[in-house]
Amino acid sequence: MPERRFLLRGPVSVLRYLCTAGPGERPFIEQHEAWSVAYVLRGSFGCRCAGCTYELVPGSVLAGRAGDEYLCTHDHHGGGDECLAFFMAPALVDEIDRRRVWQSRGVPPVATLTAIGELARSAATGASDLGLDEVGLALASRFVGAMAGCPRPRPAAGASDRKRAVRSALWIDAHAAEPIDLQTMARQAGLSPYHYLRIFSSSLGVTPHQYLVRRRLCRAAQLLADEDRPITQISFETGFGDLSNFVRSFHRAAGVSPRGYRRAARGDRKIFQERLAALP
Repeated sequence: MPERRFLLRGPVSVLRYLCTAGPGERPFIEQHEAWSVAYVLRGSFGCRCAGCTYELVPGSVLAGRAGDEYLCTHDHHGGGDECLAFFMAPALVDEIDRRRVWQSRGVPPVATLTAIGELARSAATGASDLGLDEVGLALASRFVGAMAGCPRPRPAAGASDRKRAVRSALWIDAHAAEPIDLQTMARQAGLSPYHYLRIFSSSLGVTPHQYLVRRRLCRAAQLLADEDRPITQISFETGFGDLSNFVRSFHRAAGVSPRGYRRAARGDRKIFQERLAALP
């Protein structure tokens, strides 16, 4: 049975969800009881909803619309998965989603979502002074902004290709700090670079390089929030060979500099409120 632990209850409820299901367990249809956005902390799983199949890997987001049915699968995933799920009261959703774009779907690792997701991870562990409800509202707002005008994907990859893509994503996650390129990733997956790029992108919604950079940014965000290491050291330890490239990439993803992100994680609500106010 999955382990569920509520971290907060209220208009924004927060649940830490740990699933140990594997390929041998039979999936069953479930229903979203509330509006939700769940950030994948580790592991992987599949989700079928509204006629689409999504593969969720670290940094992905699974969104739920109250009343929608879905099916979580573990056909080719081992080791379980862990998510941080935020459930929103209907009145909050009415405020956040004025364009009515909130749908049940999986979202690939998007830089602006993962930046907030890592703040949520830090807040959940007590390493940040930000409130979990504050971060949850920011994540929901950013999700709605990302979905506005975004077409629903129609993945064409078959089950065996999706299996390869997920395994490759988890390998990238484990080796993100190393100097790896497309040739290395394709060779590890046993494919030509062209075939590998096509399978990975169609299965997960991002290119291998995009996923690599976003996992590096996620690790950097964790270190900025939880530790006092110099920013230069964090840049090199997470796989960015150049400090200026790291600062540019991080600012583009989070909307603030690494130093500003660290201040926000430590409780500088002015920075966080400015970013929340700027969300679509």
